[in-house]
Amino acid sequence: MGKIIVMPKLGLTMTEGTVDEWKKKEGEPVKEGEVLFSVSTDKLTNDIEATASGTLLKIAVQAGETVPCLAPVAFIGEPGETVDLGTASPADVCKPAQPAGDEAVTVLVIGGGPGGYTAAIRAAQLGAKVTLIEKAQVGGTCLNRGCMPTKAMLHTSEIYEAATGSAAIGIVGADVRVDWEKVQGFRASVVEKLTSGVKALIKLNKITLVEGNAQFISTKTVKVEDKEYTADRIIIAAGSYPIIPDIPGVKDSRACIDSTACLALDHIPESMLVIGGGVIGLELGTVYRRYGTKVKVIEATERLLPLMDGELTGLLQAKLIGEGMDIHTGSKVISVRDTAKGAEVKVKCPDGEKSFEVEKVLICVGRGPLTEGLGLAAAGIKTDNGFIQTNEKLETAVPGVYAIGDCTGKLMLAHAAMAMGEIAAENAMGGAHVFRPEQSPSCAYVGPEFAGFGYTEEKLREMGVDYKTGRFPTSGNGRSLVAGHTDGMIKVLAGAKYGEILGVHILAPSATELIEEAALAIRLEATLEEFTDTIHCHPTVAEAVREACLAADRKAIHIPNRK
Repeated sequence: MGKIIVMPKLGLTMTEGTVDEWKKKEGEPVKEGEVLFSVSTDKLTNDIEATASGTLLKIAVQAGETVPCLAPVAFIGEPGETVDLGTASPADVCKPAQPAGDEAVTVLVIGGGPGGYTAAIRAAQLGAKVTLIEKAQVGGTCLNRGCMPTKAMLHTSEIYEAATGSAAIGIVGADVRVDWEKVQGFRASVVEKLTSGVKALIKLNKITLVEGNAQFISTKTVKVEDKEYTADRIIIAAGSYPIIPDIPGVKDSRACIDSTACLALDHIPESMLVIGGGVIGLELGTVYRRYGTKVKVIEATERLLPLMDGELTGLLQAKLIGEGMDIHTGSKVISVRDTAKGAEVKVKCPDGEKSFEVEKVLICVGRGPLTEGLGLAAAGIKTDNGFIQTNEKLETAVPGVYAIGDCTGKLMLAHAAMAMGEIAAENAMGGAHVFRPEQSPSCAYVGPEFAGFGYTEEKLREMGVDYKTGRFPTSGNGRSLVAGHTDGMIKVLAGAKYGEILGVHILAPSATELIEEAALAIRLEATLEEFTDTIHCHPTVAEAVREACLAADRKAIHIPNRK
């Protein structure tokens, strides 16, 4: 049976689209996933892929014509098959996909973390009847045990460090002390406010919240405790858990803790060894280092944050060491043994085996998918090492079942999960959006912050791309100088011929805010000249990003230009 191709709904506000160009002609063979035509809206032009394989038997909407969203535009079938586009009139298909009868589309979301609640809200906005299943706490790891409580602790530790280290600029006062109970109370209050806010949004959008463990019993039916829920569309946002490595002594050690336990310690430990020099390990290590804990970091790879720009991670490592953090890269923990005061940790370092006595051992070696017990096999949903496999539209091997966030392993970041949640919800309601991991910024909230978007220099070299580089140190930026943050760097990578911006990497105060301008510039294919023609407020750290763009063309104003 043939397949009717419709004008996709590419965004919440999109009501119509214009066929810009057909990539195939009537009578030509088409493969599923092959670009079939392009659509222009008032904002962007998008390539639309074929949703079926066969022969393009009929083009109903010619290039230049505008039709409502979900109106038929073409028909793909087998040679000789009868073409009938009348079965799907614009009046019928411009509504969100409907099941039999007049009831709204039912959407079931498994997991109430950032990706899950975002998907639930977006589906409800599009007219779906939504049920959200959460087995623990609404907000997931991010709001309850990850991103937000960590940022609350980073904030309090930064204030403490500033208060105790400001004598050089004339701020001298009474002895500053830490009230750990109040610090923990502040963290808890942030979590409570955020989770309460999400619960209110769930209620406002008339989403049914179900507490309990979900398990598939068929492709469209999920069991929660003793009740079954059937839905037209299902979105899995199961999340992840901290991995405990198979290191002798770790699983039985009283001194070993994960990131959740680390946030809730009842006192500031005297010493801490962090296994893993990734984002989580460095952020929590920074918190306790600021409060006076002697922190050691053991990283198996040759440098910290191995997926981020190597030059800037080198600067960050030097800064962290200068602040008192003991960092060992290219090193591996080989055993942990509890002692009266904590634990003895043996580490294989490049210069030989070493032994460290510490009070706490923080495990931050990565996260695994929370998919065990979901009954995915019973539903025909494919996995790889527990991670749910999806296509670029976030649909699993089962039509109508989507997966997002950490449980897919695509990009284990809360903001990526939220973006995936919007895409999956809109696709479940008839959209045709694609998730592109490369369009998600990376970030680390260490001191200073670290953020990046686009290609790294290492990747461009690997690809053989001819590029040019612009660098600007924060020591040359007035706002950074005033704040005492002079050991950062902004790095811009651009095409050598046309100057199109290919990557921006920032080690500076508010890097996670500054990267958004760079990300937008790259997505819009802006050039160095277009970026530098944009006047920036003075004095701001954002000026340093513009200066880095100028430096790429040897036009920097506030530093000598490299030949």
